[in-house]
Amino acid sequence: MNNTMTIRDATYYYNVCGEGEPLVLLHGFTGTSNTWETFSKKWSRKFKVITIDLPGHGKTKVKSPRTMEHFCKDIKLLFDQLSINKTHLLGYSMGGRTALSFALYYPEYVHSLILESASPGLKTEEERRKRREADALLAEQIMVNGVESFTYYWENIPLFATQKNLSNQMKESIRNERLAQLPEGLAESLLFMGTGTQPSWWDKLEEVTIPVLLIAGALDEKYVKINQEMETLLPLSEMIIVEKSGHTVHVEQVEKFDKIVMEFISKALLNSRL
Repeated sequence: MNNTMTIRDATYYYNVCGEGEPLVLLHGFTGTSNTWETFSKKWSRKFKVITIDLPGHGKTKVKSPRTMEHFCKDIKLLFDQLSINKTHLLGYSMGGRTALSFALYYPEYVHSLILESASPGLKTEEERRKRREADALLAEQIMVNGVESFTYYWENIPLFATQKNLSNQMKESIRNERLAQLPEGLAESLLFMGTGTQPSWWDKLEEVTIPVLLIAGALDEKYVKINQEMETLLPLSEMIIVEKSGHTVHVEQVEKFDKIVMEFISKALLNSRL
């Protein structure tokens, strides 16, 4: 079921399918709710699956830009309207940063947390300053040159090198999702919800006392290292490194991703009932 909900000056597009325990899925930068279509169809047999188009993406429309904190507040209000008191929360990349942020702002709403190729942000103010400068430059290029030019650049950055091994059909699907974005939306997302703008959560990870699953692709060395360090700081975390995968595990290793996520949530539910 596709829906929209107005929260303050934003209209959020979201999709709900299935019944049972809520499972909320948050896509990455340049993605949409469609990112999760394969999984939401399958997982909706056991869960109430909710997917949301993030600010600046897909069919969500915001009149004023959303920072990470403001968007997390909007998610809380959306949950309240949907009568979601507690949910399993899964996020990929930017969606993972958002999921972690939400769990820190509103821990009472989160049953378990699944972070795919995500980070807690950047550690130092110098790192954040450099990232803000780089993101501002990239945002300007998107506005000047358009989404098509940006898409060609983005799909060729080293982070997504392993996607070149995907089927032509899958590559075309990812490309079309990127091409359908609006330049203003992507630019605002970089400027207001980018890694350099959001808070650094490194010093707060020990406060996350719910079960956390960290997923990283073995070929994505940068995020393997980040997640290994995160695992040492999160009290109830486990990490799974997926072989033959880069940054987009849910795309590159669909069946493994499905199995990993479902086993983790099942275990979290079982432990909560003991």
